[in-house]
Order: sequence, then C-alpha cells, then structure tokens
Amino acid sequence: MTVRAQALFANEAFYYAFRTRDIVAMDEIWSKTTPVACIHPGWSALTTREAVMDSWRSLLEDPQSPEVYCRGAEAFPHVGEVYVFCYETVGSSLLVATNIFVEESGSWKLVHHHAGLCNPPSGGLPEEAEPGAMQ
Repeated sequence: MTVRAQALFANEAFYYAFRTRDIVAMDEIWSKTTPVACIHPGWSALTTREAVMDSWRSLLEDPQSPEVYCRGAEAFPHVGEVYVFCYETVGSSLLVATNIFVEESGSWKLVHHHAGLCNPPSGGLPEEAEPGAMQ
C-alpha cells in the first residue's frame, strides 16, 4: 500500500471514529509521541494532547453533536508526514479541513486537525462516500 493510500485510510479512520463517537478509536488515531494541535470551528487552538483529547471526549459524548462526513480527501506526502485536505459536511454546513499525519511505530498518526467553514469548490463538491465505509 502506498504512503498516500495509508494516509487516506488513516484519515477515513479518523472520520469513522468521529461519526461513531468512538473515543477509544479517536485516542488511538492521535499521536502519543509527537506534539499535537487541533482547531475546531469557532474554537481557540488546542495545543496539548490532553486538551485535544478532552475536546474530542466532549464532542463525542454530546448527543447533540452532528455527524460529520469526509468528502474529496486528497493526500500529499512530504518527508516524514502526510497532509490530507478534505471537505466535511456537517448537517447543512460545509467545512474544509486539513489533517496532518506522521509515521509513528509503523502507522500514520494524526498530529494536527483544523476545520473551518468554506464555500463549495468551483468544480463542485466531490461525491460523498457511503456512511461508515472505509475508503
């Protein structure tokens, strides 16, 4: 499997944990050895693993949190890391997200997630994957 394919798989695992509200899987997806950061829409930057995981625990345990779907993910490998850009559909809102992964103990771990509101891309929004399907 190519680095690009591995990163896209890790990215889909992140969104699957998000949709299924699986805090154990979410914890496994995030790096435990590399510094992490997360910027949820409308939030201040979270720059410690404890703060990042507390934010996910809060979001995933909230029954009012909407389901989030990833669309049009593209991976860009770079030395020791992979940047993944994608669109998120959250209810009727569209967000653009950047997820950065680093290789850690033989797998790709998330070190940065940033999502914010955006307009649809000029070429149209990519098709949505089947809910819960690993791409």
